[in-house]
Amino acid sequence: MTSGTSGSSAMLLSTKDTNTEFFLQGVAVCLDAMQRAFPATNNLQRTTKFFYTPTFRQSENGIPIGPNSFTPASYHHMLNLYTTPAPAFNVPSEKDALYLHLLFALKDPCVGALESNFASTVFYAFTALQDRWQELVRDIEEGKVSSDLALEPKVRTSLEALVKPDPKRAAQLRAHFQEGFRGIARRLWPHLNLVLAVDSGSNQIYGEMLRENYCQGVPFYSPFYAATEGLIGVNLWPQKPSRHYLLCPCSMFCEFLPESSLEDESPQTLLMEEVTEGHNYELVITNASGLYRYRIGDIVKVVGFHNRCPIVEFLYRRGQMLNVRGEKVSETLFLGALKKAVAQWPGAQLVDYSCAESGIMGDSIGGSDPHYQVFIELKGVRKLSEEQRYKLDICLQQDSAVYKSFRVKGSIGSVRVQLVAEGAFRELSKKMMDFSNTSPNTFKMQRVLRKKEYADFLLGKTVS
Repeated sequence: MTSGTSGSSAMLLSTKDTNTEFFLQGVAVCLDAMQRAFPATNNLQRTTKFFYTPTFRQSENGIPIGPNSFTPASYHHMLNLYTTPAPAFNVPSEKDALYLHLLFALKDPCVGALESNFASTVFYAFTALQDRWQELVRDIEEGKVSSDLALEPKVRTSLEALVKPDPKRAAQLRAHFQEGFRGIARRLWPHLNLVLAVDSGSNQIYGEMLRENYCQGVPFYSPFYAATEGLIGVNLWPQKPSRHYLLCPCSMFCEFLPESSLEDESPQTLLMEEVTEGHNYELVITNASGLYRYRIGDIVKVVGFHNRCPIVEFLYRRGQMLNVRGEKVSETLFLGALKKAVAQWPGAQLVDYSCAESGIMGDSIGGSDPHYQVFIELKGVRKLSEEQRYKLDICLQQDSAVYKSFRVKGSIGSVRVQLVAEGAFRELSKKMMDFSNTSPNTFKMQRVLRKKEYADFLLGKTVS
């Protein structure tokens, strides 16, 4: 099942061939690039992998249906790589599994890497650590697993056998937490070499927040450009701040629709050798699992070539574009304007955001002019003035000539900004995952909400 980030979830066939290609063309290549760029990762330190057991259902004929994600517990020979013991990987509750990931990571002062599919998962792991550190330290000190966790008796017994009282480590941890959380990762784990997670696209803001706050001074590597449909590209340049991915011609066959032709009735595709550096395209893929000339909705920019193969930068998904009058404001453009506006709000730090087009909001917002309803979660600010809110509209006009022309004509109303309560987006993500049966490992926050109930949920969390 696809994650349903920019549309409804779709079922796709998963085959041994596509999974093998992902490991050979993707994982093996990125491990080599990682060890070349960060030689310290080539050692015997353990990795903390934030992973949650996905839920599968059965088809009428007994075929399992669920997210396309690697399950550590199904690869027993790999479990020694991770700080989390095997029983914890099968705990069904995301909240309880995260507590166990954190508990066993904190016990090990020599953690070498933090790993997850997406930077958002790592970010929310640190916010949970900030909330529950006292309970975690107490468990380490006393050598137990919190009684608040709803664990099966057999699982609890096997985990508690691995937790011995460690007052010395607990005292170290307590001192680090009492210093504050900026740069906490390197203080907890002095030999931490890397955060391994995708921090491009919709995960860009989480990567930035981690680097600025919890993970100061720790290198990040965003290894893959991939989807449920399969591996698309690999990042051979781990140390570059921009996330560029070399397309993998052996994992799937790619065609390219020029961005300028996307509204044509029968747009003509280009092949790899026909694309031009600096131009934007929608990807069309054919894979070994039976997808034939499938439009996945990703818009990429060709930024160069490596051995005549295109190197791309992910820009946005077509389904995540704001469009109330034909202006077509992409996620990349909107986020750029939002970051400029937030920089003009003293003390404010962006935590998360989503937008809704006024058409889906109905009577809940009042006013008839088409506009963007923007929901923002911030740190450091509890209230925004009308002047501050209007700065976002000004920044958007500065960055988009088309949007500005509609604003000048009065065809589009000013952006309306709602500041939501702390944790609102975390709650929203849980609602979205429950609705779509998406795993936390593959979930990506929707930047443009297409369901009224999601927009209404955030409207109910508005504090200013």
